[in-house]
Amino acid sequence: MGYYDEDPRNPQRQKGNKSRGFLMGLTGVLLGALLVIFATDFGLFSDMELNPNKDAAGDTEQNVTNETVNVDVNTAITEAVEKAQGSVVEVENIQRSSMFSQENQAGVGSGVIYKKEGGKAFVVTNAHVVANATQLEIALVDGTKLEAELLGFDQIMDLAVLQVDGSKVEEVAEFGSSSNLKPGEPAIAIGNPLGNFPGTVTQGIVSAADRTIPVDPNGDGQPDWQAEVIQTDAAINPGNSGGALINIKGQVIGINSMKIAQQAVEGIGFAIPSDIAQPIIEDLENHGKVMRPYMGVEIVPLAQVSNYHRQQTLKIPNDVSQGVVVMGVESTSPSAEAGLKEFDVIVELDGEKINSPAELRKHLYTNKEIGDEMEITYYREGEKKTTTMTLGESKGSGE
Repeated sequence: MGYYDEDPRNPQRQKGNKSRGFLMGLTGVLLGALLVIFATDFGLFSDMELNPNKDAAGDTEQNVTNETVNVDVNTAITEAVEKAQGSVVEVENIQRSSMFSQENQAGVGSGVIYKKEGGKAFVVTNAHVVANATQLEIALVDGTKLEAELLGFDQIMDLAVLQVDGSKVEEVAEFGSSSNLKPGEPAIAIGNPLGNFPGTVTQGIVSAADRTIPVDPNGDGQPDWQAEVIQTDAAINPGNSGGALINIKGQVIGINSMKIAQQAVEGIGFAIPSDIAQPIIEDLENHGKVMRPYMGVEIVPLAQVSNYHRQQTLKIPNDVSQGVVVMGVESTSPSAEAGLKEFDVIVELDGEKINSPAELRKHLYTNKEIGDEMEITYYREGEKKTTTMTLGESKGSGE
């Protein structure tokens, strides 16, 4: 049972008590508020009581601790790039205008410093990068420009070698082997895309290690060579030509050469494999040209000849549909000494079928050496014949 001061049965008393209680409560609230204001204004409460997060010195203590986190961004890829990037240079092709005798930059590509010896440095690039130049310059990774001398170029393999003063050259590329590349392994392209972004690095993979594609260096619409190339999806843009394709060890495995530039195509670029490029580079450096075996003939594909001339001029059997037609024989050449004549149709070399000029060059340049003997099977006036020639030394770009 509870205890009450008032009689709950008396309504008047209840009313008076309620009013008085309300007034007393309101008075207490107002006094409490005034005391808090007074105490705050005159410092009656300590800072610690009002703000427990403040220390004695008055500084606010933060609960969040700031820490410096070190992130290691070095990877196998960054290490590979660091190893090779300094050996990749810009190559500037400067040409003189015949009308005003002014020199203008006709194009910019890339190159790779592959050797430093005897106070000179040697750079490999693409033949199309240096074509028709009246002056050549390279720019090192630090922007230093050096005048370059063209030692030699080879249109078939699209390679050229330059020589520069080596006193300011500090980094030389390391070449690796391209013979054991596997599809899917990392491939990194370094070059100067668009001529404005030196030292650009793009990453991809080896899409195919032993792709073969037709090339037409003389622009006559007929493939002159079946180039063996590395296919990669690393971005290769105009200006990357002549730059380095490197592996995860920072070794040069290819010289970037071309890409398929079609609207519907993305990520198909090609590089000349290092194992194929190195003997070409050596010949260009030492001889100014590639030392290839030489026949001394001018040829066209039989596929270009009309049925009328096959029957009336060449007089070959109807079942002979592939081969190359001899359109000219150089005097005193190996072909002349072997008895080849105009309009002979070559169908085999050393027993291997020859269907096009590109296949003839491939057999000649990859299977034979200067001074080797080669057996030739051909048709003349409808009769199948064979002859043997001793291959000579190439005098230029002819067969």
